[in-house]
Amino acid sequence: MILQALLVSKDDPAAETLIQALAEFGVAVDRSSAAEVAQTRLAEERFDQVIVDFDDRETASALLEACRQPAPDRNAPVTVALVRDSSQIRSILGSGTHFILTKPISPEQAESTLRASTALLKRERRQSFRVAVQAAISIRMEDSSTLEGILLDLSNGGMDVLAAKPLPLAALVRCTFELPETNIVIEGDAEVAWGNVNGQTGLRFLDMDPKVREQLGEWLTSHAHEALPEEPDPVCHCKLTDLSLGGCYVETQSPFPQSSAVELCLRAAGMEIHTEGLVRVMHPGHGMGIEFPSRTEEQRKSVSDFIDFLTSRPGATPELESSPRALRASAEELNQLSGAGDDLDDPLLELLRRGVSLEEQDFLTQLHHQRGSAEVTQ
Repeated sequence: MILQALLVSKDDPAAETLIQALAEFGVAVDRSSAAEVAQTRLAEERFDQVIVDFDDRETASALLEACRQPAPDRNAPVTVALVRDSSQIRSILGSGTHFILTKPISPEQAESTLRASTALLKRERRQSFRVAVQAAISIRMEDSSTLEGILLDLSNGGMDVLAAKPLPLAALVRCTFELPETNIVIEGDAEVAWGNVNGQTGLRFLDMDPKVREQLGEWLTSHAHEALPEEPDPVCHCKLTDLSLGGCYVETQSPFPQSSAVELCLRAAGMEIHTEGLVRVMHPGHGMGIEFPSRTEEQRKSVSDFIDFLTSRPGATPELESSPRALRASAEELNQLSGAGDDLDDPLLELLRRGVSLEEQDFLTQLHHQRGSAEVTQ
């Protein structure tokens, strides 16, 4: 599976640097210097990644708006903005851009940011990879009534079904079906993502037993007719500077986008924990603030144990690896975070949640001032 990027820029040095960096990650690049041509290509072709130069801000904004409204049969691409004026960064991020590169672009800056964007892209493509199937499916509604249907295609993230009747948008359902050619029964909660009057419906998986999800992933891989993108490597060069029960701040040149879901591995002096997180605030070229979901007591306890371990060993140096899980956290994950942690006296968590409304320097100043016993240094 070849990943394809569209680069829209008249800046030859920047374009050369980016094309060379993307080649290292196995991404083919089509370059366009004319915005009108690029607009037409976005409408007619599928691109996994779109890189837009903001030297002409009005044109660049129009291109990114087109990326946010892809054709129904395509996923929205991962977007990167090239910015010469750093004062534009906050407003560009506010419009939904995923990554920022400031000009002039050095090879090191390009490599770091594009490593993160490509890792996120590969994870998205793995999640959206679909296998056509024909299988019976049972759909239990919230009122306990059951609909029968036919499973049409299947991915790690969801499925298309033909139900006996249309399903209401955003409805929560319980699905049960058997993977073809196996005795494996897949059962889990899902949300109605889209549907039509004929009963054809897109369902997005929500909660699913980890073992069942692993079995589904293995079946999908074995029935794929083309190679999936390889699993992305962890994005390194992260420095854990602040840690609390509710979240952390990580210094990195290539932070993940705001509202993206990430997986974290924290290590120190032989102790290791794994947790998930939601990027609450990102500062291009500097770092990101991540909230821990703490959906279960076990998740909260693992972070608490890690903090206690660091506190009892002042010389222990924490290490962190981050990997992307999804370009945007699901509605279910966001709802679970709403109100979570309100019982904590956690200044860092409070700062992360309101960080998007602060200028970067204001956020970093407040972060420095509120550091206390929860601070982690290297």
